[in-house]
Amino acid sequence: MNTEETTLDKIRSRPRFKMFTHLTKEEYAENLKIYLSEHKDEFSGNINKEVATICVETKYDSYWKPRLALRIEIEDEKTAIRGVFGPSSAVWTFFMFLYFSFSILWMTFFSMYYVEKQINSHDFPWAIYASFLMLICIALTYAAARFGQHKGKDEMLKLRRFAEESTLHFEKKD
Repeated sequence: MNTEETTLDKIRSRPRFKMFTHLTKEEYAENLKIYLSEHKDEFSGNINKEVATICVETKYDSYWKPRLALRIEIEDEKTAIRGVFGPSSAVWTFFMFLYFSFSILWMTFFSMYYVEKQINSHDFPWAIYASFLMLICIALTYAAARFGQHKGKDEMLKLRRFAEESTLHFEKKD
């Protein structure tokens, strides 16, 4: 199957896609349930007529275990399927919280250092070291995210295959 000119080909550069289908929400959800039951030794998930979450069955659970989240919506009287590949929302939110917190702390400590230098004060000599520590924490957070993505690469490829095989042939061509 050649996917070079399909909606799902965009997954390589951006882990999300949107496509339209001729099926109703209920029909699409039922087809997903059938496909999942046929491949229950490889995939697990929860499917209803609005949302589906698909995971790859593995012996281990890593913090960055990828999932395929599908939203089934009605847009302009057509059924739209939005898919997002990535970790669970709790992990994603935690990493965004870390980035935000470390960034705010870096700006705070660097501002304290800069103001201290401008007014020739020596009240916060530790501020520059704390700002460098925050940069190191940001880099470690980034490294942990990249490591998790690298560990989940095989699972992402399996989820892509799941999306192609279970969804692509229902895509509505305009």
